[in-house]
Amino acid sequence: MFQLDVDPELLRETEEQQQLRDVLRAFLAEACGPEEVRKQAAGPRGFDQQLWDRLAGEIGVHGLALPEEYGGAGGSFRELAVALEEAGRVLCPAPLLSTVVLAAHALLACGDRGARERWLPGIATGALTATVAGFLHPGTVAAERGPGGWLLRGEADFVPDGEGADLLLVAALAPDGPRLFACGQAAGDVDRLPRRVLDPTRRQALLRFRGTPVEPVGTAGEAPGVVAAVLDAGRTALAAEKLGGCAHALDALLKFVVHRTQFGRPIGSFQAIKHRLADLLVEAEAARSASGYATACLADPEVGEVRVAASAAAVACSAAHRRAVAEYVQFHGGIGFTWEHAAHLHVRRARADEALFGTADDHRLRLAGILGLVGGRGQVVDRATTRLED
Repeated sequence: MFQLDVDPELLRETEEQQQLRDVLRAFLAEACGPEEVRKQAAGPRGFDQQLWDRLAGEIGVHGLALPEEYGGAGGSFRELAVALEEAGRVLCPAPLLSTVVLAAHALLACGDRGARERWLPGIATGALTATVAGFLHPGTVAAERGPGGWLLRGEADFVPDGEGADLLLVAALAPDGPRLFACGQAAGDVDRLPRRVLDPTRRQALLRFRGTPVEPVGTAGEAPGVVAAVLDAGRTALAAEKLGGCAHALDALLKFVVHRTQFGRPIGSFQAIKHRLADLLVEAEAARSASGYATACLADPEVGEVRVAASAAAVACSAAHRRAVAEYVQFHGGIGFTWEHAAHLHVRRARADEALFGTADDHRLRLAGILGLVGGRGQVVDRATTRLED
């Protein structure tokens, strides 16, 4: 049920969450400067393995929202959202979204305890990177029974971190209905072709399965519900990352307008500059409320309708993020357009993320359909889920 009255306490950070934020901000500020981000994005894996290991071992980011029985901290998505926001602030070169959110949530959402026991401990310790295929974009992956078990054939495109992930969770059409399958790094007969994308800090790949041996995860017919749940978790996580991007841009702008002078005065003293920064702050705070509500709904479904909250957060945070990075570039003038400045990295991230789980227009139409404001052809649902149900 969608609730209009929200307890403000749900959106307020606890003392433990604030401490986690402080620790992460200090750690990432030291480890993820613009030069480190550029270097790791251009590297063979696209992320810093040492940073990945430290995030898991020293801070325990990977297991924040995983149950203790699988090696996690037993927390909720609220704690993970704090980590994702701080990662988005610095464009942290690590596959947190694909591994800790998408793949982990897929395993938690399915009813296969054996699969959870096998894969989640590795995710919690950082020993395993993972992603999902055929969730974000419609694929043509079909499963068939071979002499030794299940085999996959077909393609899944624009798979986040698909080139180097140790574990692939693939949504495929099987003879007995839509199913999920697990494919390890050692599995043969799968081509991983990197795609050239706008945001080099978030790699994507085309996966081609050529009779690839896989293991079934969950039961037949369970996949559509898992895919839908994972996509809403991804939208909520991405909203938190976008908040971090907004915060970075706003902090950089405030620092810049205080020191940049024209006509013998800091440009921050000009009324037009003040108005633009005030408008940006208002939009960013509205996005923070939307993201916080979506996080609360995902952590506790009793709070409200996750589908509504996730799409609302996607709309609000995308708009705020896009405006923040545009002002980031515009205020800095000529230097803001240069390759050497970090602004373009944030612009790339914002533009690429706008369409990662559906555009803002997609989510507005989805919200209208969920709330009963439109019907028939005006109602939009997840393409991947629709494909699996066909």
